[in-house]
Amino acid sequence: MEHIHGQDRNQIRMTSLEEMVDKESLVRIIDAFVDMLDLQQFGFSYFQLNKEGRPPFHPATLMKLYLYGYQHSIRSCRKLEKACKTNIEVMWLINEQRPHYRTIANFRKDNSKAFKAVFRHFVALLKGWKLIEGKTIAIDSFKIRAQNSLKNNFNERKIKRHIDYIDKKITEYENALDLEFDQVTKDKLEHNKLKKDNHQQVSKQLKQTNDGQLSTTDPDARAVVFQRNSVKVGYNVQAVSDAKHKLLVAADTGDVNDTKALAMMVEKAQQNIGELQEGTTMNVLADKGYHSGRELKKCEELGVNSFISPKESSSSKTNPEFAMKSFAYNQTNDTYICPAEQILNTNGRWYNKKLNNGRQSYKVKHYKTKACDGCPLRAQCTTNKKGRFIERTEYQEYTDRNNDRVLENPEYYRQRQQIIEHQFGTLKRQWHFDYTLTKTKEKVLGEVYLVFTCYNLKRLVAIFGFEALIDKIKAILVNFLTKS
Repeated sequence: MEHIHGQDRNQIRMTSLEEMVDKESLVRIIDAFVDMLDLQQFGFSYFQLNKEGRPPFHPATLMKLYLYGYQHSIRSCRKLEKACKTNIEVMWLINEQRPHYRTIANFRKDNSKAFKAVFRHFVALLKGWKLIEGKTIAIDSFKIRAQNSLKNNFNERKIKRHIDYIDKKITEYENALDLEFDQVTKDKLEHNKLKKDNHQQVSKQLKQTNDGQLSTTDPDARAVVFQRNSVKVGYNVQAVSDAKHKLLVAADTGDVNDTKALAMMVEKAQQNIGELQEGTTMNVLADKGYHSGRELKKCEELGVNSFISPKESSSSKTNPEFAMKSFAYNQTNDTYICPAEQILNTNGRWYNKKLNNGRQSYKVKHYKTKACDGCPLRAQCTTNKKGRFIERTEYQEYTDRNNDRVLENPEYYRQRQQIIEHQFGTLKRQWHFDYTLTKTKEKVLGEVYLVFTCYNLKRLVAIFGFEALIDKIKAILVNFLTKS
């Protein structure tokens, strides 16, 4: 018995790339999708040709290459360059063109705004196909590493620690030179003085930042807490998904946490989705990281019902019988009634309370009662010497309405994980999109929009099936070519 031997490498064959690519390969979807796009309207670079000089590659060629690459975890421009020479599907997709890796890299770097425009156009197309309703959306975030090492990220404490260490080394070298001159020691002394000057320069730049940290390689990157409390320099990417078919409809990246992102992402989703059917109100689901009275108020002003997981107060865990929810609020009299049936009054004055190291504040009222003196429940209720008092924020009514909606509709809120979280598994686990290859927020967002477009495109295959999706895309292509 012999093993399977295969075919002779020197065998001459009469075949074509068309025959070598599977009839239901995803590469055919990518080809049809890009061909149906009017790329000129999205502002891609090198679309218009000069009269002189070497003609550039068409933007459609490089767009197809990137969409294929991101769906197959080939994101490096050098690996994409190699794929153009060795990958049969890529050779079929771009007609055996072989762009240089710098050309590939520059296309991604220079067209971040165009990637965003393509994604928004795609979302509008999905809504036209009735795959996006906008009735229920979910928001969540995931973190990706930036092109900036942790050692090139600074805060005041880190700068001080470095300068203190350098000062000690400078003193050691100066003392050594006082005893005996040595050229090596002198060079080390000059090197440390230069390092100190550089750190002092970074310290001056640090004072001009809003959040107390500075990244020297990618100025928009920030120190972010990843899984298991490990700190890395990266971006916190916000994502919005529609509930009907779990398609992504908006993206952004901003602060290292989610506290101030809710209203911003709702507004972006509204812009991308457009007007809803008459009589339809948008509902937004998100976890407790997005729970902020200020953001809940903005959502109501945008005409959106929020279902954000409530944050439990510390008293809810340590002393649940006398937690905030045990005190009934009387809106007419602006008073609270405690579990002992005593009334807590306010002097009507608003106090400023600061957050985020004093960079943001909100207003609160204080409610107190003299009935705490001699109350038999006092020891269970509070340890404050002046008795129990309640702090009511200016956003409390918005918080209460949100919390009531969540508590009254627990099954509806549980849809959140099904709507938004599984996409992150595909992006990070399967496609390895856990780091960015670009620098600065605008370019990183361009990469995010590119990979989100890839996700929605692949999702359509599961929704329609291969043949039906190809037919839909080709129908748009025929209409586009007819108008052209």
